[in-house]
Amino acid sequence: MVVPYKHEPFTDFTLEANQKEMHQALKKVEADLGKEYPLIINGERITTEDKIVSVNPANKEEVVGYVSKANQELAEQAMKVADSTFETWRKSDPKFRADVLFRAAAIVRRRRHEFTAHLVKEGGKPWKEADADTAEAIDFMEYYGRQMLQFKDGSEINSRPIEYNQFHYIPLGVGVVISPWNFLFAIMAGTTVAAMVTGNTVLLKPASATPVIAYKFMEVLEEAGLPAGVINYIPGSGSEVGDYLVDHPRTRFVSFTGSRDVGTRIFERAAKVHSGQKWLKRTIIEMGGKDTIVVDNEADLELAAQSIVQSAFGFSGQKCSACSRAVIHEDVYDQVKDRVVELTKELSVGDPASNKHFMGPVIDQGAYDKILSYVEIGKKEGELLAGGEGDDSKGWFVNPTVFGDVDPEARIMQEEIFGPVVGLTKAKSFDHAIEIANNTEYGLTGAVITNNRVHQEKAREDFHVGNLYFNRGCTAAIVGYQPFGGFNMSGTDSKAGGPDYLIHHMQGKTTSEMF
Repeated sequence: MVVPYKHEPFTDFTLEANQKEMHQALKKVEADLGKEYPLIINGERITTEDKIVSVNPANKEEVVGYVSKANQELAEQAMKVADSTFETWRKSDPKFRADVLFRAAAIVRRRRHEFTAHLVKEGGKPWKEADADTAEAIDFMEYYGRQMLQFKDGSEINSRPIEYNQFHYIPLGVGVVISPWNFLFAIMAGTTVAAMVTGNTVLLKPASATPVIAYKFMEVLEEAGLPAGVINYIPGSGSEVGDYLVDHPRTRFVSFTGSRDVGTRIFERAAKVHSGQKWLKRTIIEMGGKDTIVVDNEADLELAAQSIVQSAFGFSGQKCSACSRAVIHEDVYDQVKDRVVELTKELSVGDPASNKHFMGPVIDQGAYDKILSYVEIGKKEGELLAGGEGDDSKGWFVNPTVFGDVDPEARIMQEEIFGPVVGLTKAKSFDHAIEIANNTEYGLTGAVITNNRVHQEKAREDFHVGNLYFNRGCTAAIVGYQPFGGFNMSGTDSKAGGPDYLIHHMQGKTTSEMF
């Protein structure tokens, strides 16, 4: 029997002891700033002249690390290692694989504040958001380890007196994991270990903005007993290394989390069959959202305003689940709008290392410029109610921004901004609100704030998103509690942290013995 897993609790940073430990962890991480990090192929450290420079987005003069950059030659070397290692790893005991994850989770748990401090420095995350990221990484390891123990013996199927039939799962092959910078630990770790624990070998290409945390995770896996060559760490550019590996005939599947534009491009490239390729590549793709909180005229309006602000501006809106649209019944629109503006103006923005600010920076110059360009578009499409400014003199800081009376078809209501910008619009009825909520090409998360059970059940049927929440914000899914993944252009409908996620990394095999 597999013992159920209860998620990793979050750290209470109101306690002085926890604050002291976190400050110590930050000092330890600061002592390591500016170090060089090699590639890891077959357990071997490989240093290259060409480097990815990872900087602290709250202080762009502060270099987190210089990370060796893979090229196509090294990517090919890593592919050959992974392909060869797969022949032994696919036959490894699933319990052994799960035990590696359980030990890795224990290592991270013991060094939790240290990893959280890395996320503050490399990802620009406030303490609370960084701590949740670390907890989620632990959750993924624990949950997927337990899930593999459930899958290892296959599923029961029917047999007859003349035959014995069995159905079990086998791994796919070499997987290319391309992880994002926003959940730089949790999603990177979750997508990597899901591929590994199911018996596949992995080429891990972390986001170029946040490659150091992925190296630190590789060290944890090695300490936990993962054999060389099972996961190979090859940061590099998407155009050179990413495309090469997606196209490679020995790539069996691609696991990607990131933007719609890159995700659809990977989906298209992976569909092409190359010379020497013996399979149709599988893709596990999560691409983002344009997420809506609906507020009806029977809602708790304070809860509605708090949910909108927390969901829109947590981690500077840099979540695929972030609330970037609020659709509010016209009867209560002004009340909710005024309270959202009031709450937004109370938020502070600054260096997250101090733990004095609700919001930190956005990830880099490209994100900063893109978000402010959308702010300028928003000024033409709605009424600027709060924010609208940025400061990139030291780090990349954008103030939380609210636009009111925005047309549901406006660009800031349709396109993913991936920053601290939310648009408010009115609905004439609850049916109208759901119609607006569904009018984007995405379908990731949504929330409905209501005390009307009929409205809640209608939303359950008609609000077309992968994760729908009632009377809470639309962010913060917990592994094993709210399996996460969306519909439409939000991805391939896989549910990370859910009961069937690992199946995407395996294939079913039937054996039948006649008597």
